[in-house]
Amino acid sequence: MLVAASAACSGAHDRMPAGDPSDTNDPGTSSSTGDGTTGGSGTTDGGSGGSGSDGGGGATGDARCAPDNGGITLPPGFCAQVFVDHPGKLRHITVTPSGHVFVAVAAPEPVGVGSHVLALYDADNNGVADEESTFGIGGNGILWRDGWLYVAADDRIVRYPVPDGASAPSGDAEVIARDLPATPDHSAKSVALIGHAMYVNIGSPSNACQVANRVLHSPGKDPCDELATRAGIWRFDAETADQTLDCGTRYATGLRNTNALAVDPATDQLWGGINGRDQLHENWPELYTEDQDKVLPSDEVVAITAGLDRGWPYCYHDVLAGEMKLAPEYGGDGVVQGRCAQIPSPEVALDAHAAVLGMVFVTGTQFPPAYRAGALVANHGSRFDALGTAGLHGYDVEFLPFAHGAPTGDVLKFATGFDAGLRPLPDAAPHRPVGLAMMPDGSLLIGDDQGGRIWRVFYTGS
Repeated sequence: MLVAASAACSGAHDRMPAGDPSDTNDPGTSSSTGDGTTGGSGTTDGGSGGSGSDGGGGATGDARCAPDNGGITLPPGFCAQVFVDHPGKLRHITVTPSGHVFVAVAAPEPVGVGSHVLALYDADNNGVADEESTFGIGGNGILWRDGWLYVAADDRIVRYPVPDGASAPSGDAEVIARDLPATPDHSAKSVALIGHAMYVNIGSPSNACQVANRVLHSPGKDPCDELATRAGIWRFDAETADQTLDCGTRYATGLRNTNALAVDPATDQLWGGINGRDQLHENWPELYTEDQDKVLPSDEVVAITAGLDRGWPYCYHDVLAGEMKLAPEYGGDGVVQGRCAQIPSPEVALDAHAAVLGMVFVTGTQFPPAYRAGALVANHGSRFDALGTAGLHGYDVEFLPFAHGAPTGDVLKFATGFDAGLRPLPDAAPHRPVGLAMMPDGSLLIGDDQGGRIWRVFYTGS
């Protein structure tokens, strides 16, 4: 139950222990609440499906598509156009039913200023934005629903009154949640809505909750005190102003950084993409080789349910063994499971360090049937394999097929080439994907925070 927020909130809303949360792994209840209206950072809310292909000949013949797909590679029958090039770190994307696009633009590091919302509109539907303007504060997460545009900055969630069909707010911003933890390592916030509930990712402030963060042989804090306020999903009232962390409920824990949040419109189930830990070899060279470090641990895609615990920092997923392992900071040696044996493998295991940052469920009928039941994830790309010697981890968009409300476990490459084959990574890559959103006609937007580009992807069947 979502506890009603007030101006003065009690810390008693935390229903889960701040110690070792892996002692329990109750999947809890469904995250569906309220009236069933759904949305997540980077999703369309209320958009309807299009009528499929309007003819054309793919990337070489469709007037909406660039001859080179804007530099990316797509499956047969798909093509892309450069929707916009805009300076800045373009993070999550949201779209209104009328096709107005809003993008959260983060401040360039280390300057710390310059964040804003980018508003775009393709009036003639040729795949290129005709109108472009900016306003307000930006950040990472963004979501439009029922005349309100929610924006997730690092330390707060605000919402602007933005009627559908408008490109600018009709009034001042309202602060929904404030004073959220925003220190590194993972300060960016993502937001999703189900009914009157607002779900916010608050990432961990460290790699593995060590006494000294990312330091050779530094032990883990046991219990990990960071879990009381970080490394989880918090639930707030989406329509109550001036909430603090104490006003919310810690809905799920042990999730190191769930930057990708999305709601399945068919089931109202919240899903998340979790960034796994780093530096197994760097901090524990006697236990893990450099090659092992490049493929361990998995990034994860999981259903976010009440009471969920994914075990961070005590546990990580070993995709090679197909099971959770005890982290070396807590006595693990790469083999022993220990307290992690009771935690199941994730519903989908992604490549290590792929850095899944965005997720959206496919809607509409513009895409062919094989791509209509499932979700797309944007993988920012590994920063731990400069030459890509272990295979390219990330720098792509992948499709996760769903059946009966759950992933099949398959992971299919959808959009690649964002790195353009350039090395060393990540700096040489011209683009790194983050934001994903479906347009009302069922085409797809893909955003990039390294080159400041958004692509619009169509299916032509050619």
